[in-house]
Amino acid sequence: MSGQAFIAACEVTLNGESLSVPAGCTLEALVRQQGLQPHEVATALNGEFVPRALRATRLLTPGDAVTCFRPIVGG
Repeated sequence: MSGQAFIAACEVTLNGESLSVPAGCTLEALVRQQGLQPHEVATALNGEFVPRALRATRLLTPGDAVTCFRPIVGG
């Protein structure tokens, strides 16, 4: 071993609930893993909105707080 720790999974929260995800999991993968339709939900990572087009580039790290919600539209 080279002295670097291998992380097989990390703990995040999804809508306030603790969840273990594989190391290297992206926000997009988490949305799909939860059975959510990516085009039907909005996402925030640690309180900041993440546009749908950027979800695949956002790697989740231990302690991240993810919020998935249905956007409210209309007037």
